[in-house]
Amino acid sequence: MGAVEFDGPPERWTALLPTFADMAFALGGGQTLGIQNHDRFANEAFEDLPGVEFNVDEIVELVADGVSRELFYKMDADAHFIDPHLLRLWYGWDQADVDEVKRSLGPFFGNFIRRHSDDWHDYRYYTLYEAFGLMAEVFQAQERYQAFVELHERMLKLIDEHLPPADQRPTALLVFPADGSGSQFYPFRIDDGGVSTKQWRELGLTDALAETDVGHYSFSDRGTLDLEALIEIDPEVLLVRNYGGTSESEFQEKVVKPIQEETVSDSIQAVQNDAIYNAGYLDQGPIINFYHTDRAAKDIYPDSFEDVTLFDRERIAEIVQGNI
Repeated sequence: MGAVEFDGPPERWTALLPTFADMAFALGGGQTLGIQNHDRFANEAFEDLPGVEFNVDEIVELVADGVSRELFYKMDADAHFIDPHLLRLWYGWDQADVDEVKRSLGPFFGNFIRRHSDDWHDYRYYTLYEAFGLMAEVFQAQERYQAFVELHERMLKLIDEHLPPADQRPTALLVFPADGSGSQFYPFRIDDGGVSTKQWRELGLTDALAETDVGHYSFSDRGTLDLEALIEIDPEVLLVRNYGGTSESEFQEKVVKPIQEETVSDSIQAVQNDAIYNAGYLDQGPIINFYHTDRAAKDIYPDSFEDVTLFDRERIAEIVQGNI
């Protein structure tokens, strides 16, 4: 995007993906005007912060009416925390559309850091906290950012103190359902390096795909795994995405039960171990990452993390409100 200048912290801004919406909210910038899909935004992570106002009903769902230039004019944002490559690849924009919105409304500032497997992404990737630090410059909120850095370091220290030895950590397969039958899945590599798999790497899970030639889901590679492939891979833990806000009973009904009912599935260790877990959302900024990591740790290592708080709601709420 080249050099991007701001007259001051933006008052009206939009994201497309939750990663940057989360970052700006964490920095005291308020909530995004729009988001790609409500059902892929971990609203509960924000609504659970004591004393912090968050109203999902005020957020425009950008995909519902298509991500059009007209919708951008309606939102009238000062800044767009969006990688414009996504608008071109996913929604048919061209460079002229991007330039017009940038010139007439406000700059674009973002980078698709969900995963590292897309061949079109031939520019620098950022870690979650590298990108978060740049967002802190935009919002002139370095103190809030540093407070999150310290809280994040505390979380990593707690994980290190409570993780079981490496030889007691399970092999895990991370998937996204390709249909509603519980028999076709898009595979994701935990070691991909992107923001969306951060919690699994830090919880020391062994990627069940590490010794296979199975790729990582990307824009150009949408190959699936069937149950026969899952039997061959035989993970001890199966992590299923796309059910972030689903209750445990709904997850059992929609995901676990259909897999268990497949006659061949009982030879998969994850099924035998009753270790099929809700893997949450695809995108995460700092707050959602705390939420995800706490939930994942308690699911996978209940004996080790039952009484450990990785998602410190009270402290996060203080930082968001500027009580550093």
